[in-house]
Amino acid sequence: MRAFVTVIGKDRVGIIAAVCTLLAEKKVNILDISQTILHDSFTMIMLVDAAGCEISFETLSAELSSLGDSLDLNIRIQREEIFNAMHRI
Repeated sequence: MRAFVTVIGKDRVGIIAAVCTLLAEKKVNILDISQTILHDSFTMIMLVDAAGCEISFETLSAELSSLGDSLDLNIRIQREEIFNAMHRI
């Protein structure tokens, strides 16, 4: 199952490393990644494949959200079909 992970917050060292480490520990493969920094704001979007993930999607979402809280970031994951439906013009 493919999904999008979005990360938004104040830029600082280690954001990408922290998110990628959590995903790797959960056996989630990163297919594509894009990030940018506008002034002091960090934004990242990742397309991931969670087919090998050994925990439920809901648990993965909660763990990403918890990581975001600990880093003062907004980290969310959405299934690809929902993300695409929400961003269709």
